[in-house]
Amino acid sequence: MAEAKTIFLAGGGTGGHLYPGLAVAESLRRSLPDARLVFLCTKKEIDRVILEPTGFEFIPQPIVPLVRNIGGLLKFWPSWRETKDLIRQLLRERKPAAVIGLGGYAAGVAVKAAAVRNLPTAIINPDVIPGKANQYLMRYTRAICCQFPQTADHIQPQYRSKIQVSGCPIRSDIANLPPRAEASKRLELDPRRSTLAITGASLGAQTINEAVLEMIKDVKLQGWQILHLAGREHAMGVRDRYREIEVAARVIDFTPAMSDVWAVTDLAISRAGASSCAELTACGVASILMPYPYHKDMHQRANAKVLADAGAATLVDDEKDRKKNAAKLRPALEALLYDATKRQQMAAAAKALGRPNAADAVAQIVIEMTDAGR
Repeated sequence: MAEAKTIFLAGGGTGGHLYPGLAVAESLRRSLPDARLVFLCTKKEIDRVILEPTGFEFIPQPIVPLVRNIGGLLKFWPSWRETKDLIRQLLRERKPAAVIGLGGYAAGVAVKAAAVRNLPTAIINPDVIPGKANQYLMRYTRAICCQFPQTADHIQPQYRSKIQVSGCPIRSDIANLPPRAEASKRLELDPRRSTLAITGASLGAQTINEAVLEMIKDVKLQGWQILHLAGREHAMGVRDRYREIEVAARVIDFTPAMSDVWAVTDLAISRAGASSCAELTACGVASILMPYPYHKDMHQRANAKVLADAGAATLVDDEKDRKKNAAKLRPALEALLYDATKRQQMAAAAKALGRPNAADAVAQIVIEMTDAGR
């Protein structure tokens, strides 16, 4: 009888890194019921919050982001050395059949160390523009699993043959949404009313929160209800502000049950992280996208542009200023709140872009690599 395979999934720090990995892990568990699936995550609280309920084993790595100043380097180098020692020990003891990089600083040590030992490796690259970690790891990986074909325009030519346009993995519960009535009940919403969902992904988005709260009191919301995912650090203040402006809203800090959120959503105001874009398209949700404005490469804007060019979303650039953002967001919102036909057209365009089976596609790539051996 063949020994059960161990597969490492390295990455974390945000839901955008962990949720695609969880989707792949779920698919691998269905295909390889005896496989040991182990997440090599960060020590951030969000990692524990996301991973603990899943039942998957997870091992926090000491690694911290590289900040290029004296204080940042003094923190990074010891954490990198500790992580390198940990990964060497885990590779020696667990003998994984493959390592999957989920993106970000927490993927690098494990993927490179595995590749040096000639173990099969793959990375998930869900953004149009690869991050620095993924750009670095492309030389060490056998497969680059991308959400968008446009990624080929943003990587070095010698790595393009490794690209497999799999889509961005989403969990099976999101690919198969629950009935609206059931989801509404769990979220304490009215299933008969249209729902405007506002989300800044797992950590929340302060500039989106501020823009919405600045302009929403002046918007006619007849027949609509608000579901606002404000983020753990912002939820209390957002809830208080809705009370001050006397606008009814269901405010929650964070939920792992995004399938319920998308099941009730008729229009979303959202960041344009890769996982958010994958979920919006797989679920066929019309959206107004406000990309995160502080990245140098503006990769969220590149993601949003793919959806906007396809007619699936309205792109509103985040000006980092509450009043400017409110002035731009209000007309975009009102144009869609009062036009059901336009929302339906956008939802259909989003659905056409979606790849709800992306997790299975990535899992199959990994299985084929492990079957092929070293």
